[in-house]
Amino acid sequence: MMTPAQKAPSALSLDAEAAARWGGALRVSPLPPDGLLLTCDPALLPDLCAWLAGERHYRFATLVTEEREEGWRLRTLFWGREPLWVHVLVEMPLQLTSLPSISDAVHAADWHERETEDLFGLTFTGHPRLGDFILHEEWPEGVNPMRWSFNARVPYIAREVDPQWRPVRIVQAPGAFAMPVGPIFSDTAQASHFLLETVGEDVARTIPRLFYKYRGVEKLAEGEEPAKVLLTAERFSGTSAIAHAWAFCQAVERIAGVDIPPRAQLLRALLAEFERFRHHLAALSDIIHSTGMTVASSQADILEEEALRLAGAWAGHRYLYGQVVLGGVARDWTNEEVEVLAGGVERLAGGLGRLSRRLRFSGSFLDRLEQVGLVSERQARHFGLVGPVARASGVPEDSRVDLPYGPYGSPLKTDIAVEEEGDGYARLRVLVAEALATARLIREGAERLPGGPVRVEVPLCSGEALGWCEAPRGVAFHWVRLDEGGRVARYRLTTPSFTNWHGFHLAAERFAFQDFPIIMATFGLSTAEGDR
Repeated sequence: MMTPAQKAPSALSLDAEAAARWGGALRVSPLPPDGLLLTCDPALLPDLCAWLAGERHYRFATLVTEEREEGWRLRTLFWGREPLWVHVLVEMPLQLTSLPSISDAVHAADWHERETEDLFGLTFTGHPRLGDFILHEEWPEGVNPMRWSFNARVPYIAREVDPQWRPVRIVQAPGAFAMPVGPIFSDTAQASHFLLETVGEDVARTIPRLFYKYRGVEKLAEGEEPAKVLLTAERFSGTSAIAHAWAFCQAVERIAGVDIPPRAQLLRALLAEFERFRHHLAALSDIIHSTGMTVASSQADILEEEALRLAGAWAGHRYLYGQVVLGGVARDWTNEEVEVLAGGVERLAGGLGRLSRRLRFSGSFLDRLEQVGLVSERQARHFGLVGPVARASGVPEDSRVDLPYGPYGSPLKTDIAVEEEGDGYARLRVLVAEALATARLIREGAERLPGGPVRVEVPLCSGEALGWCEAPRGVAFHWVRLDEGGRVARYRLTTPSFTNWHGFHLAAERFAFQDFPIIMATFGLSTAEGDR
C-alpha cells in the first residue's frame, strides 16, 4: 500500500489540476521558457504548497521576498518535472505584515520564513519559532535591515545586551545539562555556536546559532551595477567562487536574453569542476584530521596544496577569482593550456585514489565514521538537504542533471554518486567519488572544447530571473531583478550551506560528544556562506 508521500502524481497536467482544484481562487499563467506561475491569496498558500510538495513531489528551492511600491511580493520557488519550475506568487498591501506559514507542509522553508521575519518584519502565522535568528540580541527591536527604511550605509545603534539573556533550552529532564561549542574556533573556522544538550554522554538535542557576521550582501547589492554585485557574489564564499559567480551571471544573462558562446560555457564548466575537485580534497583533509590521523591528513593536505598551486599557475588565482564574467569568461586558454589542467587534475586524482584505498582498510578510521552522524533519506528530503550530504543519504539529485545548465547534459554527461547509509563514511565516499568524477569531466571537456569566442556583450535591461549552479556543497540559487536602468533592484541568494545547516542537528543528535567534530567535518559546511 502506497503512503501519501509515495502516491503517484495525477495524470492531469499540473496547470490543469491546479485550475480544477482551486478554480478562480488561483491565477495560472505560463512562465517562459520552462515554468508556471501560480498567483494566489495568502490564505491559499499552505494548501497550494502542500499539494506541490506532497502530491506533485516538487522540491522547494527558495523564497524571494520583496517590498515594492505596489505592496509585498513573496515568491516561493519549486522545481520538479513538467514544468521544470513552479513559482507560487503572493501579493499583498504593505500595511499587511502577516501571512500563513508553509513550514508545516514544506519544512525546507522553515529557515527561509524565519529569515524573512527577521529581515523584513513579516510574521508567518503558525510557525513554531520566529525571532532570534539572523539578527542577534544586539540588534534593536523593530529594525529590519531589508526594508526600504533601513539605510545600510549608516551604522545602526547596537542594543545593549541583556546580561540575563540565556539560550533556549529544550531538554528539561533531571540531571540535564548543556555543553556550549563555539562561537570561537581555532584556525580559519568562523563564528558559530552549538548548544549540545544531554542527560549523559550522548547528545539529545543540538541547537545551532549561526549568523554572527551577517553582512547584508543582498541589501548592499540594491542600486548597484550587476558587474559590481558579481564581485560580491564570487567573494562572499571563497571556496565556491566559480559556482556563485556562474549562478549570478546566469540570472543576469537570462534577463538580457543572451546566448553564451559554447566555448565559454565549457570553460565555465571546467572551472567549476576544478573548483569542486579542490573543495572535495579540502573536505577530505578536514574529515581525516577530525579523526586524529595525522599522516593521512598531511597526505590530503599535500594534494589540496598541489591543486591550489595548479589553480594559481593556470588561472592566476588559487581560488579562481575573476574568471567568470557577464557574457562568458574573462580570458581564453589555448587547447594546450587546457590539456595542462586536465593532466594535472588526473595526476592528483591518482593520488586521491591511492589515499582513499588506504583509508578504506584502516579500522581505526572507519570506526569513527561508520554508523555515526546518521541522516535518513526521509529526513534529508524533509529538510530539503542538497549536495553530497543529501546524496550520501540516498537522495539522487544534482542540478547538473535535474536542472541542466551550460554544457551539462550535452556535451558533458554527469553521473550522480549516491550512497544509502547516510553516515559519515557514506558522505566521505560521495566526496571521493565526485572528486574522481571531476577528473573525467575535465578530460572530456578538454577533448570536446569547441572553437569560437569566449565572451559576448550583455545589454542591461529590466527584468527578473533565477540562476543556479551545482556548487561543491550543493545547488546554489541566485535571484536577480534589474530596474529600468539595469541596476540591481533585488538580489536574493540561497546557498547550500544555509540549506544544509538547517538539517545538521539531525546528524549530531543521538551520538556522543566526541563524535561532534567528526560529524561536523563530514558535513563540510561553510559558516561564511550562510553569513550573507
